[in-house]
Order: sequence, then structure tokens, then C-alpha cells
Amino acid sequence: MKSPISLQKRLGLGLTLGMTLLWLGATVGAWLVVQHELNEAFDSALEETAQRILPLAVLEISNREAPREAQHVATLKVHKEYLTYLVRDELGRILMQSHDANPKIFNKQPGEGFTTTDKYRLYGASALRKTLFIEIAEPLAHRREAAREALFALLLPLLALIPISLLGTWLFVRISLRSVLAYRRALETRGAGDLSPINVARLPAEIDPLADAVNHLLERLRKTLEAERSFTANSAHELRTPLAATLAQIQRLRQEAPEGPLRLRAAKIENSLRDLARLSEKLMQLAKAEGGGLLSEAPQDLIPLLAHAVDEWHRSSGQRIELRLPAQRSVYSAIDPDAFGILLRNLIENALKYGAVDQPVEVSLTDQALLQVINAGPAVPEAVLQRLTERFVRGTSEASGSGLGLAIAKTIVLGVNATMALASPATGREEGFEVSVQFLCLPG
Repeated sequence: MKSPISLQKRLGLGLTLGMTLLWLGATVGAWLVVQHELNEAFDSALEETAQRILPLAVLEISNREAPREAQHVATLKVHKEYLTYLVRDELGRILMQSHDANPKIFNKQPGEGFTTTDKYRLYGASALRKTLFIEIAEPLAHRREAAREALFALLLPLLALIPISLLGTWLFVRISLRSVLAYRRALETRGAGDLSPINVARLPAEIDPLADAVNHLLERLRKTLEAERSFTANSAHELRTPLAATLAQIQRLRQEAPEGPLRLRAAKIENSLRDLARLSEKLMQLAKAEGGGLLSEAPQDLIPLLAHAVDEWHRSSGQRIELRLPAQRSVYSAIDPDAFGILLRNLIENALKYGAVDQPVEVSLTDQALLQVINAGPAVPEAVLQRLTERFVRGTSEASGSGLGLAIAKTIVLGVNATMALASPATGREEGFEVSVQFLCLPG
């Protein structure tokens, strides 16, 4: 899929191209006018020259002793002669010619008016009742050269105008779209949990209604999500007390019941109530993760938080967890300590529940704030791996669970602007499951 072209680039290139085409069109039009005017000026020069030379030629020929003999007009100094002429009688005999004239380029019979050959423009005039004729020839290359120089004079500024226009247009468009670019940056840098209105001043009239619509949509989405989170949290909270009371009654009933089907049925009910209590706890954690408040005001040292959480897990469950900490004393990040505890608890629960029973869970933290939780066990298929962070999605294991642990972890990770990656098999192994969370490492 082709990446979209930015409005700034489109306007810059479009305006520059349009200006260039307009300049070229104006140049061509001006060149045609200049060429027409040049032709008129050159024709007028031919006519004026003929009318000035012809009386002098008549006088010169009349005063000769042998008027019918051809005569070359001498030049005062050597120079390139653009205009050459012949003075002939009515029979075409040459009576006078300029020093550089070539009779072959003239008409065989003298005439009056303008004529054009392949290479020359000619003008003829007559005197003494059309007994003497003068024809002046001018090379068309001279006219073409003058027209070409005029065209170059019009085109040369365009070479400097194109980059200047491109730079000027780009700067003008960038300044004009400054508020739009600020609006885009505000959208790009906004986290997944931030649904507050986006306020950017002086948006263009075409973009302002769109910004209002986006803010209205964000407000509706925020209210919907808040209602959903409130319902989830309240429901889970309200269920805790009756669930605890019911669980206590079932436990007492199971102890008082005689051996047999009644005690087995009570045990099944107790297990179902425990699962429901765990689900209620997960729903409360999910509501907290989605409700914000995941970032602390000051950077938090992850090393003591991680060590305390693992030590507490050891004391409460007795399950084996191998902890590896970095050599440096402190690793700081912006995550809230309670949110970090919920995140770590869900990752360790997931690793213990679905990992190999006879292998420990490895928990490590690097000096670059990379948290890794690795458990042994069969590799998870790629199709299942890609969906494990969705709500109520579980792997292929037979272990019981709600399918919310990794979803809660993913929500917390997104809320603190971190990244989470799943890998199975684990890195450098042929089996196992690995969860990596890269926090933003901050100075202490």
C-alpha cells in the first residue's frame, strides 16, 4: 500500500509546478510577441535601408562614364555584413553591389516588395520608372539568433525562480499549516488511555469542524468507557462480599456433610465460587488498568518493587521463581507501584499456571528497564500467540483460567507508554513462553 502524500508536500509541489507552467506559458507567449515585433523591426530596417541606398545608387550610376558596368562598393573596414544588396537594371544586370554580396542568394529577376527564401529575407524597390532595382538580403539565421537570445533571456530567470519558488512555497505552506501539524502531533503523541479533548488554536476553517467532531467523538467514547469501567468495578466490588459469605457457608457445609455425594457436590461448588472470586478480582484489576492513574508523579525504582513482589509471592505460594536483577543499584521508570504490582502478578500467575510444573519461572530485569518473564513448557502456536492479549482468550493448555491476565498486562503496558512482546518458543530455546516488557528508562 502506498504511503499517503502529505498536504504540505502536495501544496508545495503543486503550487511550484503551477507557477512554473504559468511562467513557461507566459514566456512562450512573450517570445511569440517578441518574435513578431523583431520581424517587423527587421523588415522596417530592410525597407528603410533600401530607400536610403537607392537614391544614392541612382546618383552614383548616373554620374559614371560607363553606367552599365558593375561596381563593388568598398568597405571602410572589415566587418560581418548582415545586410547585402544588389542594384540591377530591368534586365537583371548587376550595376552595383555591396562588397560581401552573393548574387546567387537573390532572385533571378529583380522585383519589388518582400520575399522569403529558405535562408534569406529579401526586400526590393525600384526607381526611374522601374529601370533600376535594389534588393537587400538579410540572413534568417540572424533573426533566429535574435529570437533565440530573447527566449533565453526570458527562460534563464526561471532556473533561479524554480528553487526559490519551491523554498518560498514550502515555507509559506509550512507556516500556514503550523496549527494543522501541531494538531497531528497532538494526535500522534496521545496515549491509548487519554481521551481528553484536543485543543489546538487557530486551525484552518476546513479542519476546525473535523477537530470538533473528533473531540465530540472522544467525549462520547470516554463516557462510554467510563460507564463500562464503572459497571465492571462496581459489579466486581459488590460481588466480593456475597461471594465471600457464600464461600464460607459452602466450606462449612462441606465440613459438616458426611462422606459421599453431598460433600463432593459441595467441593465442586466451592471451586466454582473460588473461580468466580478470582474472576471478580481480575475484573477489578482490568477496571483499574483501564481507568488511568498508571503513571507516578516521580520516577520509581523498579528493582526493589520487583524484589518485594517476588519475595511476597514466595512467602504466599511457595512456588519457585528465579529472579535476576541488573548489576546497577537502580532502574527508574514512570509506572505507578500498584500498577507495576498488578502487571507483575498477572505475568507470574500466567507463567506458573501454563508453564511446566517441574521447571521454575524466570523473572529478570535489565539495566535498560526490560522486564522478562519466561516459563518452560510446550510452544504456543503462532495463531494462538497473536491473540493471547485479547480478553477471555486462553491458550491450548487444560489449566483453568479467565483469559484476562495478559489482557490486563497489555492494558497497563499501553497506559504507561511501554511495549510488550510475546515469544514462543522463548528466545534461545526450543520450547517455552516469554513475555518481554520494555519500560521507558528514566534518570533517577
